[in-house]
Amino acid sequence: MQKTVFLGTLAAAVGTAGFALADAHEGSTLAQVQERGSLNCGVTTGVPGFAEPDADGVWQGFDVAVCRAVAAAVLGDPNAVTFVPTTGKTRFTALASGEIDMLARNTTWTFSRDTDLSFDFVGVNYYDGQGFMVPADLGVSSATELDGATVCIQTGTTTELNLADFFRVNGMSYEPVPIETGAEAVQQYLAGACDVYTTDRSALAAQRAGFEDPDASVILPEVVSKEPLGPLVRHGDNEWGDIVRWTLNALISAEELGITQGNVEEMAASAGDNPEINRILGTEGDLAAMVGLEADAFKNAIAAVGNYGEVFDTNIGESTAIGLARGLNAQYTDGGLIYSPPFR
Repeated sequence: MQKTVFLGTLAAAVGTAGFALADAHEGSTLAQVQERGSLNCGVTTGVPGFAEPDADGVWQGFDVAVCRAVAAAVLGDPNAVTFVPTTGKTRFTALASGEIDMLARNTTWTFSRDTDLSFDFVGVNYYDGQGFMVPADLGVSSATELDGATVCIQTGTTTELNLADFFRVNGMSYEPVPIETGAEAVQQYLAGACDVYTTDRSALAAQRAGFEDPDASVILPEVVSKEPLGPLVRHGDNEWGDIVRWTLNALISAEELGITQGNVEEMAASAGDNPEINRILGTEGDLAAMVGLEADAFKNAIAAVGNYGEVFDTNIGESTAIGLARGLNAQYTDGGLIYSPPFR
């Protein structure tokens, strides 16, 4: 008798939990995005190669591709994205308030942002470090020669603290020139309002590539910080975090496994002998269903933007004007840090 009562109570509890999960799903970010029919994605105000609108106003870039991949996975349409430009100061408010569903811009994963600001970084899509750019005619070959310099620095970023730490450790002084956006920093730097512009080295390379005379500016050799950059979401919606995380991982794993934008449809149709490829492409198992998506969700993401290597090479790689080598952002099999947990 007691066993019967227990089983009845257990069944009721499971039923109640099921209703609770259903209610939670109805108010989830996934449900909101699906009902809206578009993904609200926070990006930078404009960093060439990473995120900026082209001449037709269409957003392009390395970080933009993450937004489009998530939209393709969730909605089946990489163009179902509303891009919301954010600054160093406004990006976290936009995410916390629900104005955007995810943030995909050059944002560094730190302890306080992960915990105190109640965000979840879902992975790293670019390993970076802070650097310094100076006019070539300044005659400086090392950041240790910058004592007394005026420095253009974007407010609300980790670069402010890194800058202060570097100058303090090296017994130097500087005069900050606060700016809000990368575009403003470039304008002030080129106008001679500061001797030095400091930010992530990838952004320095991207912005320098757009100068009328790129050779007139030099990026100094020092790398003064660790800047693991990646997309982030709000705390508390684990399903949505899993969706963004595993969409990024699908792009990373696709490169490792030889899945490309050009062959993904054929590989999905043929359902070959590699079970991990089949699981990613949705022809075997039910991984996508575990996060509330259709079986071909990750296949759609890869078809939309290509694998991680293709996204890198197309937007910021050595054959582009940005000209960045893979370096730490090579696959782990090639000596880099790019690595996805297994799809199983």
